[in-house]
Amino acid sequence: MTPTDPIANLATLIRCPSVTPAEGGALSALEAMLAPLGFACERVTATEPGTPDIENLYARLGTQGPHLMFAGHTDVVPVGDEAAWTHGPFSAEIADGQMYGRGAVDMKGGIACFAAAVARYIEKHGPPKGSISFLITGDEEGPAINGTTKLLEWAAAKGERWDACVVGEPTNPDALGDMIKIGRRGSLSGTITVQGTQGHAAYPHLADSPVRGILQLTQALMDPPFDTGTHDFQPSNLEVTTIDVGNPAVNVIPARATARFNIRFNDTWSAESLKAEIIARLDRAAADGNLRPGRSPVAYDLVWSERPSHVFLTRNNGLISSLSGAISAVTGREPKLSTTGGTSDARFIKDYCPVVEFGLVGQTMHMVDERVAIADLETLTAIYETFLERWFGNAAA
Repeated sequence: MTPTDPIANLATLIRCPSVTPAEGGALSALEAMLAPLGFACERVTATEPGTPDIENLYARLGTQGPHLMFAGHTDVVPVGDEAAWTHGPFSAEIADGQMYGRGAVDMKGGIACFAAAVARYIEKHGPPKGSISFLITGDEEGPAINGTTKLLEWAAAKGERWDACVVGEPTNPDALGDMIKIGRRGSLSGTITVQGTQGHAAYPHLADSPVRGILQLTQALMDPPFDTGTHDFQPSNLEVTTIDVGNPAVNVIPARATARFNIRFNDTWSAESLKAEIIARLDRAAADGNLRPGRSPVAYDLVWSERPSHVFLTRNNGLISSLSGAISAVTGREPKLSTTGGTSDARFIKDYCPVVEFGLVGQTMHMVDERVAIADLETLTAIYETFLERWFGNAAA
């Protein structure tokens, strides 16, 4: 049996409880689908001190170029309150035209459909005049340390090269064909700490409140705006995500305050230039004594997150036009080319080849009763199959 049925493929994958970092049988199930099609499958376990070991899968059909990669992940987020699910989170039950299960749209559904599309393509045309690979991680929903980055490094070290990649994340907001992601904003995070002097709230002259300082600094980060956006990207946006003082008493001025922030930034900035701008804003705010009359400037410490995500934009017309044309041919819709949303593993793949993202409708991802319309599985499979025909046809032209 070859995996031409995306519904059966997805049911098999959902029934594997692959909550990060557990493999849960999902990679083995996918390997069993791909091996009969002629894929050479290799399992790669990546390690890093202080993090769980992660199993990953690399499978390749063909030895020549052009080489198309499909990338994704079989790991899923926890189910939450299992009793709140209408159908078991790992049961793959079908009701009212929907298949229920954790990972149905994020993103076992995309993997199931691409495997079915490849199988159907081979049935009609034989193996492609080139190569197809699956680069599948078990660490996308986790810290993303032992997943796609290390699998790419491993594959590149053994000589693998790719001409284009599709990531099967759920990119469509409302209906299949709405949106292709052709880039992503960058992401940068940091933690600010202000030290004060603890004291009684009734005797503020004997204390020094770090809360006043942390508010002064965080306000400077949020206003004014960093930019007004670019042709391809939304305006950069910084959010202060938490302010903590660890103070259970209402009549005590705390000794220390911390704030964490995250900024999603467009191609006006690099991570380095953005860091310089943030430090300049903090230094100016720290020297301003408006909130701290008669006191020394605010003293702060700033610690950056270890790995910022860099902004990128894919301009490969062959890849984008092949996918857009396939979507239009199957659905009649003209997809929007977007850079909205959070980060994905495409941020790692962009260093190796042009990459876009297209998958299912994402409305129920990470929710209780995550589910996908059965009709959408067939439609996405048809889009992927048409894309394969167009991409290999264009590459050979």
